[in-house]
Amino acid sequence: MNSLEIRALSDDAKTRGILADLLIETVAAGGSVSFMHPLSPDAACEFWRKALAAAARGERAVLGAWDGETLVGTVTLLLDCPPNQPHRAEIAKLMTRLDYRGKGIATGLMRAAEDFAVEKGRTLLVLDTAREEGAAGLYEKLGFTLTGEIPDYALKPYGGLTGTLIYWKRIGKDR
Repeated sequence: MNSLEIRALSDDAKTRGILADLLIETVAAGGSVSFMHPLSPDAACEFWRKALAAAARGERAVLGAWDGETLVGTVTLLLDCPPNQPHRAEIAKLMTRLDYRGKGIATGLMRAAEDFAVEKGRTLLVLDTAREEGAAGLYEKLGFTLTGEIPDYALKPYGGLTGTLIYWKRIGKDR
């Protein structure tokens, strides 16, 4: 693996296509990222079109991890919170290509998202992850605190219900 570069992504057809491929791969592998299998390329591209448009408006940041010319992972930082929550952001859609898992990509993306949130003046991060096959261990290793579980929260990509685990972490100067 070349040196990993993490940067904010912007909207163009090529980027949407690469992100769509990653989303389809993640869902096909059972990743609980709000979609059901099989996920069509059109639906995946449309999701990313909307997400990247929101990023252009400053409502979120979509960060990509690159190994040379290959997008190997992504994470989204949701910044568009209600008026009484300007201090927080939410982590969403953390995904790593299957053949790059276990190489620190997700950790690097999470650290970059946290740094970005601090730059935006946020002092609290929240996230949720599937009870089954989620990334709870990663989040706990990175200092997130488990608040609790909501049972039967969502369908897994191939069907069947799974609970979701809710996490939080103080960031920036108020840690």
